[in-house]
Amino acid sequence: SDLGEAMIEMKASEIAAVVGGVLHGDDILVTAPAFLNSAHCQPGSIFLAIKGENVDGHDFVADAFAQGAVVALASREVGVRSIVVADVTAAVSQLATYVRNQLDDISVIGITGSQGKTTTKELLASVLASQGVTVSPKGNNNNELGVPITLLQCTRETRYCIVEMGARHEGDIASLVKIARPQIGVVLRVAAAHIGEFGSLAAIARAKSEMVQDLDPDGVAIVGQYDDFTPKMATLHSGTVLTFGETSNADVRAADIELREGRPYFELVTPEGRATVALRLFGLHQISNALAAAAVAHALGISAEVIAGALSTAESHARWRMEVKSLGDLTLINDAYNASPDSMAAALTTLAHLSQERGGESWAFVGNMRELGDSSQQAHADIAALASQLGIDHLVTVNAPDYLSGIPADSQTEIHRCDDKESALTVAHFINRGDVVLCKASRSDRLEELAEGIEAMWRVKLEEEEGSKE
Repeated sequence: SDLGEAMIEMKASEIAAVVGGVLHGDDILVTAPAFLNSAHCQPGSIFLAIKGENVDGHDFVADAFAQGAVVALASREVGVRSIVVADVTAAVSQLATYVRNQLDDISVIGITGSQGKTTTKELLASVLASQGVTVSPKGNNNNELGVPITLLQCTRETRYCIVEMGARHEGDIASLVKIARPQIGVVLRVAAAHIGEFGSLAAIARAKSEMVQDLDPDGVAIVGQYDDFTPKMATLHSGTVLTFGETSNADVRAADIELREGRPYFELVTPEGRATVALRLFGLHQISNALAAAAVAHALGISAEVIAGALSTAESHARWRMEVKSLGDLTLINDAYNASPDSMAAALTTLAHLSQERGGESWAFVGNMRELGDSSQQAHADIAALASQLGIDHLVTVNAPDYLSGIPADSQTEIHRCDDKESALTVAHFINRGDVVLCKASRSDRLEELAEGIEAMWRVKLEEEEGSKE
């Protein structure tokens, strides 16, 4: 809404009592949620003055008040109206817990998993928003600050609140579940996204399983069928469990799957009914995210027909996630936002499908997959082996030599080893009409710059061809 976001109205003195802090300055009514970034503060909001490694929020209090904040939650006095506490992060959790307990008519949905959290959240928000006022996290708000900040956006009008939960350590999700008290807890899948921090897939699985284990007995656990660990989590919950997947025994499943121009088309089957879904997102790997959203919506009493309609109109707003552009006769997939072995495999599979449909050659410009710890070199080699197996025509490694050991001796895939983006752009001059190009790497490799370079080069090429025709 144009008025900015609201939260349930509370006096500053009430907030101070809830968080065990001391109010400095006069009392006031707080009418807007809490913000970490002073530039985002709105009239009536709370500013969270958090001392981080690089930035101290206490230095930005004046800016926050200039934007309309009316109270700062701080760990020292700041010269304006403030609630001073020992630990601001802990205080935000206490406040969010209190607010959550005031909201009797709300359904809170917790989502965790190594991949697909953001897309699932966006798809689910599209479905639920058609049924009632829905709050979902902006960006990647999935930690001990992000979850409370999301909950503090809820008002008495809110019907659904989607909470994304990430984990850096075992115990993280359990504490987030305590704050948010979700009635529905979703585990998408367990994969090696952050194996560097956990050391093993089993440890990642234990962390994610806290979502199911700590759910209220009358809550609904929703678990994916996309890895060996997640289905076993069903035994950790005494109440209702729904499974989703592409097998005939999943409670919520996809049947008759097709790819049309790279986008999935399938029959959604729920215990309530069935209906056709035509996703606007690219890639078969999006089906699991759509099914997870559908399972939640089904648990909330929404019909298969309504779910399918909403999924078929949902757009993804996250930048750099499988952004597919048609540039005349060239298809460019810019997926440079992040890269894990699973998302890399999904992107390569989509590339193979699209180039088969288009009839041209497939080009994979790949950078490094970061954050993989000791398993990194093997993971890169495995992805290169997959590229060869999928019949990708050109694999262009951009300052990422770890891929090269994975290419079998008899591979038909042509390998281009580039030390930087400039030399990769030189290779890109050999791209032809009808080809499909993928650019993918971890965020820090900034491969979207290469994608932009290829796009600019292609536009020049098209203009030159037009010119020579005249």
